[in-house]
Amino acid sequence: MPSYESLPRDGIFHAVCPLDCPDQCGLLLHKKDGKIVKVDGDPEHPVTKGHICNKVRNMAERIHDEKRLQYPLKRIGAKGEGRFLRISWDEALSNITDHWKQLIQTDGPESILPYSFYGNMGRLAAEGMDRRFWNRLGASRLDRTICNSAGAVGYKYTMGGSFGIDPEETIHTKLFIFWGINAVSTNMHQVALAQKARRENGAKIVVIDVHKNQTGRLADWFIPILPGTDSALALGIMHILFDENMVDEDFLKKYTVGHEELREHVKQYDPATVSKITGVLADDIYGLARMYGSTSPSFIRIGNGPQHHDNGGMFVRTVSCLPALTGQWLVKGGGAIKGNSGYLAHNAARLQRPDFLKNKNTRSVNMNLLGDALLTLDPPVKSMYVYGSNPAVVAPSSGKVREGLAREDLFIVVHDLFLTETAKYADIVLPATSSVENTDFYTSYWHHFVQLQQPVIEPFGVAKSNVEVFRLLAERMGFTETAFTETEAEMITCALDNPRNPYMGNVNYEVLAERHYVKADVKPLFPGRLPTPSGKIELYSERMKEDGYPPLPTYVPLVEDDGEFPFQFVPGPNHNFLNSTFSNNDKHVSLEKEPRLFMNCKDATRLEIEDGEHVRVWNHRGEVELKAAVGDSVLPGVVVTQGLWADEAKKSGATVNTSTKYLVNSLTPDRIADMGDGATFFSGRVAIEKLNGM
Repeated sequence: MPSYESLPRDGIFHAVCPLDCPDQCGLLLHKKDGKIVKVDGDPEHPVTKGHICNKVRNMAERIHDEKRLQYPLKRIGAKGEGRFLRISWDEALSNITDHWKQLIQTDGPESILPYSFYGNMGRLAAEGMDRRFWNRLGASRLDRTICNSAGAVGYKYTMGGSFGIDPEETIHTKLFIFWGINAVSTNMHQVALAQKARRENGAKIVVIDVHKNQTGRLADWFIPILPGTDSALALGIMHILFDENMVDEDFLKKYTVGHEELREHVKQYDPATVSKITGVLADDIYGLARMYGSTSPSFIRIGNGPQHHDNGGMFVRTVSCLPALTGQWLVKGGGAIKGNSGYLAHNAARLQRPDFLKNKNTRSVNMNLLGDALLTLDPPVKSMYVYGSNPAVVAPSSGKVREGLAREDLFIVVHDLFLTETAKYADIVLPATSSVENTDFYTSYWHHFVQLQQPVIEPFGVAKSNVEVFRLLAERMGFTETAFTETEAEMITCALDNPRNPYMGNVNYEVLAERHYVKADVKPLFPGRLPTPSGKIELYSERMKEDGYPPLPTYVPLVEDDGEFPFQFVPGPNHNFLNSTFSNNDKHVSLEKEPRLFMNCKDATRLEIEDGEHVRVWNHRGEVELKAAVGDSVLPGVVVTQGLWADEAKKSGATVNTSTKYLVNSLTPDRIADMGDGATFFSGRVAIEKLNGM
């Protein structure tokens, strides 16, 4: 347990942004009388250089929010009602472990399901003592696939793992393609690097997206595209690159397999055909391909958006082939980034202890199918422990999820900073510490720095960290392994000891404690051998063929089980929340104002909807009410929302009880993507009508 007695009450302290964001900024926290009064960026951080987003700049208001949970609670009202009674930690822990011991006797340990994600990206908080505990308990395993798993698998088929270029090198880039990423809101420092390259080197910025959001508006060229058709556009670009001899033949021969097969395969994706699929004009497809083929260095920032489709894995697999065709991997500032987590891979086995799981056939539950798991799984889930996530808001088909959470026979424990929508269904609620009350280490999935967080303030009330709670639960369950008594420093030390990762040999706990952040010793990918079966970029993948996929990049249309609804529906992120985080904090809600539905003016005219009018949006899964934002920011037939809003939010001093009318994930499918068991949030369809009198 961290020591808080020696913490100064005043001063400026190093910190790490804990959000699930690739930038993972270095911070400076200004503290007075024991409280954080200001959050700044650390100007000495080599990548983030003192610049931070509004989410984090206003984070002190969240940390010291009067609505934060201060002590354990026990439910005394109906599930979802939010009525609780204060109890002690001793009573809470006894209640939980007594219930679990009984369940293990009567229903087995698989009747208990953990549900967590990366609400805090600290490695100890998200995948440390908790994983040791669940493995030792033998609980049902959770497939944590809600975010990037489809794209990660697709990229791995081409490149062998999560490896791209060093983002710091993109200062040399001459052409940036932001593909399916609202980077202004979700990767702001990559945008800053692009803008600097534009100012100093005349670089061009191209944005390909379904919505002309803030990133699209700063582009030199914005290309709108129909949702789920991005792989077809990438294949159309390949067609032109081969057809007009804009490929690097030497690179293809030396560093790839399957280029001849790909050359023949993409002949079917001529610009006229691709235009009909994507909604992108044929002339624009030619223009984009020629720009990409003639500009070096060129760089593609592959976003999370398109991978949240039925065909999301194949999209990433396809677009990741493009830099190989033009040989950009050998040019400083050229190549691509989907993610860079492979460079900072820690010793996950030492940290998580999968060896504690005795039954290797323990069942797994896909977190995207939570609604089905709670309602239909046999044998049933009898208890659920939620931390680092708010599934009542963030999980797909959330109406079904809430129906499952409302089961009276389901014993739910939630460990969080706030009484979230999920927590209101809990039997026991535990108060969680914020990241700046913990010791933890962080690894970016974009830049190449590992960072250490040490406590800056004391815990809020009697809040406890994930590590501490799982230590206590292990003790109550009678687990005697020394792994459950290790300190945070010991856990970090063993996690950073990873002989299998040659890039991390210079990173250890002692140097992090001294310097706060350390860059891994990363070398360029080429010349070198990739961790693919061939050791090369696999334009043709025999492994994909063995796994039942087309071995060459292929456009696969979206599933049409929502075909009776006329609009493609994309619920993207907004600027001031991160998933549901900050959606219940007054400052951030006031910055974001209110949820809107972006729709094309042609569709609005046909439906007699004017800008600013309220509309009903629905399908067979649920319905929401939103304000229409009419214009040309989306193509006809497409509608977009931004952000996941709390059931109750405060705006301009008044409480707005939104109930579930803004619950956009009640509309989203819980189908599974083509690869990685990923989510398909963006492959749903809806109908729209104007609300009378609104």
